Amino acid sequence: MKEQILSMPHLIQIITAILGGTAARLFVLREDFRQYPTYPNGYLSHAVMGFVAATLGAVLVPALMTNNLTSVTFLTLAITQFQNVRKIEQASLQLLEETEYTKRGNAYIDGISKTFEARNYIALIVSLVIAAIMEIMDDNITWIRIPAGLAAGGIVYIWMKNFSKGKVISDIASVSAGEISIKNNELYVDDIFVSNRIGIERGQEMILKEGLAVVLTPKSDHFRISLDNYGQRQAILFEITRSLGIKRYHYTRKDYIDGRIVFVVVPILQNIDRMITSVENTPLLESIQKNHKFLKDRSEDYE
Repeated sequence: MKEQILSMPHLIQIITAILGGTAARLFVLREDFRQYPTYPNGYLSHAVMGFVAATLGAVLVPALMTNNLTSVTFLTLAITQFQNVRKIEQASLQLLEETEYTKRGNAYIDGISKTFEARNYIALIVSLVIAAIMEIMDDNITWIRIPAGLAAGGIVYIWMKNFSKGKVISDIASVSAGEISIKNNELYVDDIFVSNRIGIERGQEMILKEGLAVVLTPKSDHFRISLDNYGQRQAILFEITRSLGIKRYHYTRKDYIDGRIVFVVVPILQNIDRMITSVENTPLLESIQKNHKFLKDRSEDYE
């Protein structure tokens, strides 16, 4: 049995599956930077966890073929460790909250940590599929087995990536630049009252000269439920300040009549297009996604 597992075809199968699963983790790791701007050490940490997950998936098939049921127990323990990754990310991000000018919020942190956990499973499943396909095609030559396994793993990767990819703000609301004005010491964006706490004349001048504003208009009344969520609005504000920086002021306000949401900031970088893009790409929190019907792209279904 040992010779069979360590034979050249099995060795090639395991290595190919590990490389494929690790690559899948690295591909989605690049997308993680939008939600969690990790540093090189954090990047390395998640890459290694992806490698471990891919290794488990790669060796599981040969182990089962030799009736080595111990591997199943080891896999269960490994999955438990992946679940601990979510807890570690939550604790780490909670500590970072104290250093942020605007906070991510608990709902946003929960979604980010779940994403990291789920993406380790992508690496595991992709490598498992690659190993299984190559094992099934054991009678074929190596240069047929490798492309077939990678192709199957690629298909599974694309499917899982699309399945696990959440919606963003642009799916439920249109985002446009707003015009800032001050009337009788009250701040307005377009025709929406924002705040009467705008400081003295110097502060008002700063807001008029350097302030940027965006208006979110829900694509249907049903989507107002998501935009009204405090955690969602906190996540949007965090993405704005993370992208543009914050010099001094930030405001958010809701129009109770039509559900429009206003965000006003005095940022370091004066770039309204970047501000709009950061809002549009803010993830829709998983905690408010109650069912898939609610998230259909065709908002007219809810009219």
